[in-house]
Amino acid sequence: MRKAIIQAIEDGIRAIEFLKHPQSLTFIEAATLSIAECFRQGKKLLIAGNGGSMCDALHFAEELTAQFRGPRPALPAIALSEQGFLTAVGNDMGFERVFSRGVEALGQPGDLFIALTTSGNSANLIRAVQMAKEKGLKTISFLGKTGGALQGQSDLEWIVPGFTYSDRIQEAHMTAIHIIIEQVEGLLFAPKETLAHAAL
Repeated sequence: MRKAIIQAIEDGIRAIEFLKHPQSLTFIEAATLSIAECFRQGKKLLIAGNGGSMCDALHFAEELTAQFRGPRPALPAIALSEQGFLTAVGNDMGFERVFSRGVEALGQPGDLFIALTTSGNSANLIRAVQMAKEKGLKTISFLGKTGGALQGQSDLEWIVPGFTYSDRIQEAHMTAIHIIIEQVEGLLFAPKETLAHAAL
């Protein structure tokens, strides 16, 4: 058992270390700027995922609407997760439409839709990204493995490769999400003298 535990820890470290790769840093920077600009324009985030990625979507929205590192104004973010809505759409229209219907109902031009999927092959998220683009929303996808069918469809995307199972990918996704939220808070709410010093 000890050997298996150590291997799992090493895999977790490898997933987190991927955040230091240049493509990861570029994505984190671009996603931070895109989200911060969305909020500056008075727009909102819509976030969706399945299973564990749904839990990550809820976490993402909660950190923005409540607070992350300290007191500051609430930021508008919605995880497409309401049970009555999801089960109504799933039952009446098909599970592949549960998120696109939410984007259709709530999305406005200039809003930002974020898809969290470790495979990139979730039909409901692919349809949601398509709906977001039709409605004039910007799109960001957090992906894994090879990127799946969703690869190349969003304005920004990040693929965490090299893992067979979703757990390690989700750990990397959540770490990136925390970093992005921290940076967004810094851009929107840090004292001007702090931002000026950071730019030196």
